[in-house]
Amino acid sequence: MQLAHPQYLWLLLLLVPLIAWYIWKHRSLHPALGISTTIPFARLGRPLRAWLRHLLFLLQMAVIACVIIILARPQTRDSWNTSSVEGTDIVLALDISTSMLARDFKPDRFEAAKEVASKFVAGREGDNIGLVIFAAESFTSLPMTTDRSMVANYINDIKMGMLQDGTAIGDGLATSINRIKDGKAKSKSIILLTDGSNNTGNVAPITAAEIARQHGIKVYTIGIGTNGTAPYPQENMFGRIEYVNLPVVIDEATLRTIAETTGGKYFRATGNNVLKDIFAEIDRLEKTKMDLRNFTSTEDDYMPWAIAALALFSAIVILRYTFLRSTP
Repeated sequence: MQLAHPQYLWLLLLLVPLIAWYIWKHRSLHPALGISTTIPFARLGRPLRAWLRHLLFLLQMAVIACVIIILARPQTRDSWNTSSVEGTDIVLALDISTSMLARDFKPDRFEAAKEVASKFVAGREGDNIGLVIFAAESFTSLPMTTDRSMVANYINDIKMGMLQDGTAIGDGLATSINRIKDGKAKSKSIILLTDGSNNTGNVAPITAAEIARQHGIKVYTIGIGTNGTAPYPQENMFGRIEYVNLPVVIDEATLRTIAETTGGKYFRATGNNVLKDIFAEIDRLEKTKMDLRNFTSTEDDYMPWAIAALALFSAIVILRYTFLRSTP
């Protein structure tokens, strides 16, 4: 609820002197009645009716308060409107193969990528963002949306093992293209993050890059992994996971070719801070004007207060001429 004239609420301060006057008035009243003795009334105490006489004043104050709120014009807002903002279409394509659990990042590549990606999304106001995950297969986790909080929360909820293990870079890129190609923004970009090389899938990465170029989609590729060796998770003979130092192998040539073919850029993330810097640079992508349609509507909503004022006034009249009637 909102108020069209919130300044009228200052009128509620008028209740303070009215209450003060009422208290002073009743303290200064000293009614008297001459009788021979008060012994019969000593144990009666103050009757309930005497206390309830103050109820009339409280009800009067409530009526005045309701009228003041009505003057302030309480409203509800609910309508559609279109605004022009700077924005772009972006799809995040995230590799969730088990090699992303390597611990050359803190706590590992997978969690580091999720953290940086969710913060990146949270700061992209006005953008239309989608999310694709891939391993041996690819899957659209979220279609294009301007709800940044929903995308960021979903990224944080992605779990390892949601897809069959493997690295299908081409399929991940192809799925991302299908998600973004029909977007209305002039600037369309895919951010593809992986730590390996294409070893499965139905679409070759270079073929997917050519398709992206034909649709005017830039692909920013990120190879995540330190130089040299890194501790990778492996299952030992007892079925337990242990970490073994293995060489880091990233198909940088393919990732660089994908980026160059589409007019994007290739990045190599060798640590948490480098990954943050990469997303900060991508954050400066070209933006374009796009229309956002928002629903807003404003309607006066004073009726509940009017009904309350009428009901309270009716209660005052009824009490004054029935139970709390004054006897001359």
